[in-house]
Amino acid sequence: MYATRDDMVTRFGEREVIALTDLTYTGAIDDQVLAGGLSTASDEINGYIAGRYRLPLPKLPPILKGLACDIARYRLSGTERVCSDEIRDRYRDAIRYLEGVAAGRVSLGTFDDTGTTVPSSATGVKFFSGRRTWARRSTGGGGY
Repeated sequence: MYATRDDMVTRFGEREVIALTDLTYTGAIDDQVLAGGLSTASDEINGYIAGRYRLPLPKLPPILKGLACDIARYRLSGTERVCSDEIRDRYRDAIRYLEGVAAGRVSLGTFDDTGTTVPSSATGVKFFSGRRTWARRSTGGGGY
């Protein structure tokens, strides 16, 4: 899984995680319900990135932790738990990011398509120029 119980509590606070998972009104986080939401979020993420990266990823990109929390929060809200505009917007943003990863417009940053670490590239650009092809001397005065 891309996120844990502690990640959810850190990101949204214990009160909200209780509200999302406490179906029997015990006043505590239901770890089983939360694990189901996090598992669903991980499966959804895998559905987008599996076409670009070999799973499981050898190293977890930090961005996926936040996306998993946002997706799990959305999936855990619903009939009895209010799905606010913020929850829906964060879910849609996460899906839009994952669509970009799937399309190759966005990279997870640390892996290539085979799931191996990509070495960092040197910065800078080199330009090379060849000889002038279209000059008066080379064309005998023509071409102008």
